[in-house]
Amino acid sequence: MNIQWYPGHMTKTKRLIEENIKLVDIVIELLDARAPYSTKNPDIDKLAGSKMRLIILNKADLADEKMTEVWIKWYSGKNIKVIPIIATSGKGIKEVIKVADDMMREKIERDKARGRIYRPIRAMIVGIPNVGKSTFINSLVGKASTKTGDKPGVTRGKQWVKIKKGFELLDMPGILWPKFEDQEVACNLAYIGSINDNILDNRELAIGLIKLGTNQFKEKLEERYKVSLQEDAYESFKAIALKRGLIKSGGELDELRASQIILDEFRAGKWGRITVEKPKTH
Repeated sequence: MNIQWYPGHMTKTKRLIEENIKLVDIVIELLDARAPYSTKNPDIDKLAGSKMRLIILNKADLADEKMTEVWIKWYSGKNIKVIPIIATSGKGIKEVIKVADDMMREKIERDKARGRIYRPIRAMIVGIPNVGKSTFINSLVGKASTKTGDKPGVTRGKQWVKIKKGFELLDMPGILWPKFEDQEVACNLAYIGSINDNILDNRELAIGLIKLGTNQFKEKLEERYKVSLQEDAYESFKAIALKRGLIKSGGELDELRASQIILDEFRAGKWGRITVEKPKTH
């Protein structure tokens, strides 16, 4: 399965970022803690230029805690500040404001010394679809200030959000990059729901996820479905469907329902806390 997904509005988003980057001091990039490499848009580094950077690892409650620490250390080694959060509960949210304030303190003091009028800290929030940007912003503000949804690409236009006195956030729509050169990255994005399911072969995707699970977190997968995983991922897929009683009239396995259940349960964290990738020497 070759996965490519780049809706037309993402070209507009790229232009929006280019046009508005000069208005902000900090670029905050939201990643999914389950796939911190795959969810990092390589275009953002170019678009952000010399702006100060802050990475947020959202959905930390769904990711393997030890692996999250490994990723924090890895990104910190590249001089990028990293904060793990759980946007749905608000955990780690206050730390984001504190770190952003700390990052800007020296510049603000320098501006004051030069007699420049103080202005609010302005940050741009960017990320790929479905990493939880709207939920993150709502948690920051403490109310439903932006649209949210469980489908990739809900936010379609830029919007300024006042977080507190002296801190403003420019929200951008989710943006992918035009072509996935690495299909492992594309699959990881599809697994966690950052690519529209409607363009995917969910059966093939579910089987691929089972193969990944068999190689990386076999015990969790076997515990969830009470089956012995086989070397052949399709055989494991059929065993799971059978165990769940997903059978159509006539005795045929309901592979469509099985696929959706497997994907939904993984994305909801019902397999346990899982990170699908480790840092590489990228």
